[in-house]
Amino acid sequence: MALYDPDGGFFAGGGRGAGRRGDFLTSPEVGPLFAAVVARALDGWWHALGRPDPFVVVEAGAGAGTLAAGVVGAAGACREALRYVLVERSETLRARQAARLRLESPATVLGPLAADEDDDGGPREAVRGEGPLATALAGLPAGPVTGVVLANELLDNLPFRLLERGADGWQEVRVGTAAGGDGFAEVLVPAAAELAAEADRLAPGAADGARVPLQHGARAWLRGALALLARGRVVVVDYADTTPSLAARPWPEWLRTYRSHGPGGHPLDRPGTQDVTCEVAVDQLARVRAPVADRSQAEFLAASGIDELVAAARAEWWAGAAAATLAALAARSRVAEAAALVDPGGLGAFRVLEWSVGADAGG
Repeated sequence: MALYDPDGGFFAGGGRGAGRRGDFLTSPEVGPLFAAVVARALDGWWHALGRPDPFVVVEAGAGAGTLAAGVVGAAGACREALRYVLVERSETLRARQAARLRLESPATVLGPLAADEDDDGGPREAVRGEGPLATALAGLPAGPVTGVVLANELLDNLPFRLLERGADGWQEVRVGTAAGGDGFAEVLVPAAAELAAEADRLAPGAADGARVPLQHGARAWLRGALALLARGRVVVVDYADTTPSLAARPWPEWLRTYRSHGPGGHPLDRPGTQDVTCEVAVDQLARVRAPVADRSQAEFLAASGIDELVAAARAEWWAGAAAATLAALAARSRVAEAAALVDPGGLGAFRVLEWSVGADAGG
């Protein structure tokens, strides 16, 4: 409710969230370079799949469409086959997507059909080579499709249960009314047997006072994303750790809040006014299916060609610096963007997790 309630949720109104004028900055908002590198990665996955047409890219948690607009604008080899689906729960944010890129109806993007002059009721073939086409939905589309499901900083915002290890076993941290009826407070109750058993399996060495998240929402999302694909890849970009490591760390390090580009308050402080985010437990996602790749964002971007793009931008800046043209200044900005995206103390430390579906999903 704190994040997605239509009347008071943090993301529902669209006035807060990612962006330079929002509450936090994600990789797509740093500049266009991240989207350009993602577009190169999509080309590689498209080739690995045998260059299907249509090639459906579903971006879950698309926000105001910053990443989508950048990817569609930078689309390369897969451009004519590309069908881009922006999935966003907030109606306000979906409306903002239309200002960034042209949106078609879902039927046009996900089921484009060739004209049937005879109209004999027989099967009609999908139109090919008419991409890129984009559409927006409130939830994941029906499958199966061939392509990629992409989630950039989404799973950390999905609901989870919170358990605390006590002297007599695991307790669940729930939400109750604060003393005097003003606001909310934590309430510890004995954890249900199945939740306690799960926490024991995930963090068997947890000390008294340790806390762990049980990320059932993230696992359910992954199951749905995998089921959506006939062939292709699920790609998740987020800050991540493992459950035993989370248990060994102070919980406010991994259960964080953000407000106005700075730390927020306690997660129960003024719900709806701050982002509430939890690091993603990779080992819990692996219980759905083990990822085929788990690497840092810096490693992913390097493998997808960021160094080549930065070298070209640096050469363009050096060539046009004296004239200070807009193109030269944009190239200089791209070099600065790269440093932020691969910073090992910041965005570069995010994890990029990949799951493949189908025999031809590629490496």
